[in-house]
Amino acid sequence: MTDVIDVAADHPFGLSALPYGSFSVGGGPRRVGVRFGGYVLDVAALADRLRWAHADLFAGPVLNPFMAAGPDAWATVRADLRGWLAADPDPDLFTPLADVALHLPVEVADYVDFYASEQHATNAGRIFRPSGEALLPNWKHLPVGYHGRAGTVVVSGTDVTRPVGQFRDPEVTFGPSRRLDFEAEVGFVVGVPTAMGDRVAVADFERHVFGVVLVNDWSARDIQAWETVPLGPLLGKSFATSMSAWVLPLAALDHARVAPPARDVPVLPYLAGDDRAGLDIAIEVTIGGHVVSRPPFATMYWTAAQQLAHLTVNGASLRTGDLFASGTVSGPDRDQWGSLLELSWNGRDPVTLADGATRTFLADGDEVVMTATAPGPGGVPIALGEVRGTVRPAQV
Repeated sequence: MTDVIDVAADHPFGLSALPYGSFSVGGGPRRVGVRFGGYVLDVAALADRLRWAHADLFAGPVLNPFMAAGPDAWATVRADLRGWLAADPDPDLFTPLADVALHLPVEVADYVDFYASEQHATNAGRIFRPSGEALLPNWKHLPVGYHGRAGTVVVSGTDVTRPVGQFRDPEVTFGPSRRLDFEAEVGFVVGVPTAMGDRVAVADFERHVFGVVLVNDWSARDIQAWETVPLGPLLGKSFATSMSAWVLPLAALDHARVAPPARDVPVLPYLAGDDRAGLDIAIEVTIGGHVVSRPPFATMYWTAAQQLAHLTVNGASLRTGDLFASGTVSGPDRDQWGSLLELSWNGRDPVTLADGATRTFLADGDEVVMTATAPGPGGVPIALGEVRGTVRPAQV
């Protein structure tokens, strides 16, 4: 606990942000909390004290019950939190961030990863199909994606063990991946589920999606390249996906809404109507503390609303806790590319770090950290929680 709660009006985790997470203190039980400045507010304790109508939604260790309650509950709780914090908050309900352990904030039900950046898809196409078209014929007609592995989504700060698998170099080989990569992505967490057969329209995005996280879609490029044809990624992706410990409510991003990039191919009606569905989120990626990329999410060709509409257009149901990620975020400039695959051009052009070391792909011991900010009220930026992970040697 702390004696005084002093959070500056322009703090990136101030009243305009208020992301939710799951925390524990000293090995105690997991609780739902809200980050406020450099503190964690015990939301369950506050809800009980104030006898909130929604207090029972915070009785467990994760956000799923609260997320399932829907937009009216989300708005009511957020308004109550903002009002209480703006008054004279009781310091007994806060713990300094340095004194807590953070956990996966949601029980992840399903995980889907998309491929929504035109620049990233173009770069990948030029790398792997240098004599062909950079974009495949379907790319501008639908948000391309694949179904991932929910059970290996881990919270920020979890170490990632270098995967082993099968790849060709140049003969078919088995062993630790030699081309381990990061992918800077933004993820969206589903709150309100749907029944099988239902579809979610672009306009109904905010009725189902609770909030936003940062995602590192760790990728073993050599394993991925060998296994992908003809079906798609499996072992090259499924060993780990890291997400930030804090879920920023969509309501916090009202001032970050932008139009998506101009589209030169008409979309089908079920993907139309997302004129303000883009988000101005600025991401920064470091390796060992050295900035290697600053990907701009506002450049994403396919919006999250379109991704959700496409994900459900065949009648596939949503579950509370579903996570879907944007795919690698890459901007038009080289220092805006969101993966080492692009930054090193598949190993051809090594990236130089601050200490003079070079990387084509990740080395054991590398710590990758992604942070992000977005415009808030009055021009004050708000922060998304970081996603951090350190590469550990393969288990062989």
